[in-house]
Amino acid sequence: MTAPRWLGSIRFRISAAATIVLLVFMVLTALTLEKAFRESAIEARHERLIGQLYLLLGAAELDPKGHIEMPPQLNEPRFSSPGSGLYANIADLNADTEWQSNSTVGLDIPFERALVPGEQIFTERRDKAGKPFFVLGYGVKWKVGKRHVVLTFSVAEDETEYKALLRRYRGALWGWLGGMAALLLLTQFVVLRWGLTPLRRVTRELREVETGERERLGGDYPDELRGLTTNLNELLNRERAQQERYRAAMGDLAHSLKTPLAVLRNAVSDNDSNLSHTVEEQLGRMDQIVQYQLQRASTAGASSLQPPLLLKPEIEKIITSLTKVYASKAVKLTLQMKPDAQGRIDKGDLYELLGNLLDNACKFCRRQVQVSVDATPRSLVLRVEDDGPGVADPKAILARGGRADERAPGHGLGLSLVSDIVNAYGGRLEVGRSEMLDGGQFVVYLTATAGA
Repeated sequence: MTAPRWLGSIRFRISAAATIVLLVFMVLTALTLEKAFRESAIEARHERLIGQLYLLLGAAELDPKGHIEMPPQLNEPRFSSPGSGLYANIADLNADTEWQSNSTVGLDIPFERALVPGEQIFTERRDKAGKPFFVLGYGVKWKVGKRHVVLTFSVAEDETEYKALLRRYRGALWGWLGGMAALLLLTQFVVLRWGLTPLRRVTRELREVETGERERLGGDYPDELRGLTTNLNELLNRERAQQERYRAAMGDLAHSLKTPLAVLRNAVSDNDSNLSHTVEEQLGRMDQIVQYQLQRASTAGASSLQPPLLLKPEIEKIITSLTKVYASKAVKLTLQMKPDAQGRIDKGDLYELLGNLLDNACKFCRRQVQVSVDATPRSLVLRVEDDGPGVADPKAILARGGRADERAPGHGLGLSLVSDIVNAYGGRLEVGRSEMLDGGQFVVYLTATAGA
């Protein structure tokens, strides 16, 4: 069973995570505050019982026989009211006697009755029925004549009032925290909706791009999305440019094939005696034109999404291949570059670009061809030099079908393809004379496409 789509949304994930964190925080906060309040309330009961204990100590007297004497009425009225919730006891275990306040009538309060002099104990106890009490006991040594009497003064208070206070506090605490949690969740929803507005805008604009209502995404996005939208715009521009290249290539292909097709048609209609040679020659030209147009249409072009390519191994492959092609001419191909140089260029585009430049240089050189590569984080420079006759008319050889020497084999499409690739990368191609080898020189500048 497929999970609902909304379960995977960013809004749901952030909302769920924030809600869980908030609820855990609220529960821990409530438990901590309740614990602190409980400890404070118990400490307050302890202090109050100490006051009541001192009241008993001040009111107690012993007769000459060591019997406990207490006034009929104490300053605390609750000691005189049965079941008032506050109870007192004075025990002399040696004499097996004790005094209890009138409030204990009919009750079995769990007092402290056997403490040594100076010992003080504050604890929670339960009677036989399970009712809880706070109990404070204090051991006292009392001198009567020449002997000493050990007494245990004990006061107790039931927890009814304390429990009621705790319930009121807990209700108020959870009420306020619940209200705060609801307010925070509402605030979180509003903030999250506002924060995700740029993402909704990206989605809306991409939908408009799909329907053709707009050509690219807007530019005023937050920094966190700017890299994404920039790359998407670059991808859209790249795809659009490639589509345009395909359309142009198909048109150019149809136009370029007219001439060889016309030659073939005339050769067939005129019963040309060299028909086989003519067909072979024109088919070769047609194949060259088709390959050129396909390569031109499939040029990748510049993109920051293109991963850096380690250049030296690929260039060495091109040099090795051309060395074999021109083995009979014994061309000396040399390469100058850093071993770790990298460039953001498509491997196929590199092969077409440098392969055509080197093939052209090998074709017209005498013996030497040199390749130099300079790669930086912001540029890639490819330099091809030879010791041939040089280039008399740079503009002519870069035009489609243009050739420096009509006697050399070829159709004049290689350098035109180089020019198309350089333009697709937004670069620059310079044609001149080599100062080192005194022949032709081709320099390709691809700005902001390289990475060292």
